[in-house]
Amino acid sequence: MSRKGSAFAGLSVAMVTPFKDGQIDFPRLRAQVEFQVQAGTTCLCPVGTTGESPTLSHEEHERVISEVVQAAAGRIKVMPGTGSNSTSEAIRLTKWAAHENADAALVVGPYYNKPTQEGFYRHFRAIAETVGIPLCIYNIPGRMGKNIEPDTICQLGELENVTMVKEATGSLDQASQIISASGLTVLSGDDSLTLPLLSVGGEGVISVVGNILPCELIQLCAAFAAGDVQKARHLHHRLFPLCRDMLGLSTNPIPIKAAMKLIGRDSGELRLPMTPLDEAGETKLRRTLDAYGLL
Repeated sequence: MSRKGSAFAGLSVAMVTPFKDGQIDFPRLRAQVEFQVQAGTTCLCPVGTTGESPTLSHEEHERVISEVVQAAAGRIKVMPGTGSNSTSEAIRLTKWAAHENADAALVVGPYYNKPTQEGFYRHFRAIAETVGIPLCIYNIPGRMGKNIEPDTICQLGELENVTMVKEATGSLDQASQIISASGLTVLSGDDSLTLPLLSVGGEGVISVVGNILPCELIQLCAAFAAGDVQKARHLHHRLFPLCRDMLGLSTNPIPIKAAMKLIGRDSGELRLPMTPLDEAGETKLRRTLDAYGLL
């Protein structure tokens, strides 16, 4: 079965937003884009959860989208986060992404207000009917407070430009149901579940760890696609301690920003209410990075 969003198969990276003295560090942002271009990453996903979008002003959110698209210069796909718990705001942001020539939009389910399944459906349908670029539904119940059920996602998949799902429920059963009952491309929303999700028909990952190790994740996805399960499994187990630390040590993006600071790729600066990794967490992260050979 040909999947609607297969052009986005492989590695997409949920980009951090670099800060310097409280402001967005645009030169470093552009350097991060170049790093991913050189690695061969399929797609960049700025201004999502990892990009601290809840702490950005509307103007900053829009400018980051514009800067990343311009820096990408057609060399790498860009799928910015444009979700909101307000349907009108999600439409506004998605329109901006389309206007700036983004290749797709990553739209998280409405958070905090916990709509019904009908409310989820109407929310995404309204965006899809207003903006023509491909949409990726981002389903992360831990942040939304509610699951978008597989039947709802499959119903949304009947809309022409709803083409992908970022699957972050942690449920392979849910992923399997979507894959078997729709033509949507399913991308893992959890680094540690990339290989398990590929094994049931997923086509890639929107990765946090990819901020520092894109080549290894590209190799994992490529190995599985080529039928080299042994190599894919080896890479999965090698990456697993880092994947675990990115979610286990603290709330995303606190650990990835700490890791990028330790290896000299970011200032590590966060915006409140995000706070730096504590001493015990940083000690453990250092050990993991050192064991991988990154320090």
